Amino acid sequence: MRLWVTGYRSYELNVFKKEDPKVEVLKNILHELLVQKLADGLEWVITGGQLGVEQWTIEVVLQMQEEYPELKVAMILPYDNFAQKWREDKQATFNLLKTKVDFSANVSAKPYETPRQLKAWQQFMLQHTDQLALIYDPEFEGKTKYDYNMAKKYQEKQTYPIDLIDMDQLQTSANDYLERKSENDLH
Repeated sequence: MRLWVTGYRSYELNVFKKEDPKVEVLKNILHELLVQKLADGLEWVITGGQLGVEQWTIEVVLQMQEEYPELKVAMILPYDNFAQKWREDKQATFNLLKTKVDFSANVSAKPYETPRQLKAWQQFMLQHTDQLALIYDPEFEGKTKYDYNMAKKYQEKQTYPIDLIDMDQLQTSANDYLERKSENDLH
């Protein structure tokens, strides 16, 4: 099974530092999701390279590969020079992740020219995955709404499961995680 994972950009979650406690909580949620999907036959996690959920997903899979060496991760980008306009530190993190994934490629060989490249990327992701997992809540829109809406349209024509982790689930998971963490800190 090939799973497309995407979601909010880091700035949409008000995350501006790697040390933000929200990152730890989100990575825990992603880990739990992927462990569940492994039980269902997950082989490949396919994501983009956006700051936020996509990069955190790659980091989580890379950590999980120690325990689950059969799990693979791919970074598929919509166009060439994807992170070119990012700050230097963000580009460095992006480039490091790109070297660590099991596979990376660009849907378009050209740098960004038109929104059609993003649509072509979405179409590629839908056609080359078996299901989608989003950390996204339609009530709290972000750029992920475009991926979510396209996947919903795609779902009308064929079976394509979509797992949506919304704000309520994020809050519940955060509370559970922090409770477990404080219990562990006490012992």
